[in-house]
Amino acid sequence: MSKIDISIIVPIYNAEKYLKKCLDSLINQTKKELEFILVNDGSTDNSEKIINSYEDQRIKYFKNKNQGIGKTRNFGIEKASGKYLMFLDSDDFLDLKACELLFKKIEKDKLDIVICDFYKVYENQKEEKISQGDFENTNLRENPKILTENLSPWAKIYRKELITNNNIKFVENLKYEDAPFVLVALDKAKGIGKLNKYLFYYVIHGNSETTILDERVFDILKIIKIIREYFKEKTYAQEVINKLTVRIITNYTIQQRMQKDKKVATKFIDQAFKYLKKEIPDYKEKKYYENRSFLKRNIEKNKILTKIYILLYKKKL
Repeated sequence: MSKIDISIIVPIYNAEKYLKKCLDSLINQTKKELEFILVNDGSTDNSEKIINSYEDQRIKYFKNKNQGIGKTRNFGIEKASGKYLMFLDSDDFLDLKACELLFKKIEKDKLDIVICDFYKVYENQKEEKISQGDFENTNLRENPKILTENLSPWAKIYRKELITNNNIKFVENLKYEDAPFVLVALDKAKGIGKLNKYLFYYVIHGNSETTILDERVFDILKIIKIIREYFKEKTYAQEVINKLTVRIITNYTIQQRMQKDKKVATKFIDQAFKYLKKEIPDYKEKKYYENRSFLKRNIEKNKILTKIYILLYKKKL
């Protein structure tokens, strides 16, 4: 096998409906110096059969018992031998020039991380363009606002030494495990670049981790605590971290409209607002709700109005 420039880590769990499109987007990349770390996290469907139908020598296949996506991604990092790392979920896929273009940018500009834009792909095949900002090569001290637009590990390429030398790992045994990994990596990176091209396809469907709401929603409060603890002494990021905290909590309180268990939804909203009041006493100020309409802003920053909104939404269903 030729030298490996990029290792692409793909955790796989019961992804038979989407896996072939994902893997086809890997093996058909215009850049060839790749390896694909496919980690089967205890799938019980036909995922393994699909994987075994590919004969590409760049595939490194591992089969583990179900351990969760955080531990699975950490396992993939340990097995990767490329100079750079990328992450791809098994229901998503890449533009065929993604690896070539991201590699050229990170090599040419000697960066630690390069970020690209992506599409949201809905079940009706409608695509929505999502920009992850527009900036010249920078770092977090120069441009801390990068934190607010980049919470997912995908649609990025990382210098592997950045991750391994700083012992950056995904949180294990919690949902929403990827945000601390990304934010710490951005903080440790000496050079962060942006490629203004849409190279990644994020597929949204009913069984996506991000669309399933249950009692694990409380994990997001634990994840926020991890992030805030890491950044508490970093003065250059304090304002942005506070804004990010309010944005994340607001997002998840409003999302309780999709929570099946009304008691879980109510308990989460109570705990979320209690946390905001304790950590960010001025959270109701307009600066935390930028680009929100007057109505949305007032619902989102008020616990009682949030609960009324959730109740009315559920009655309408």
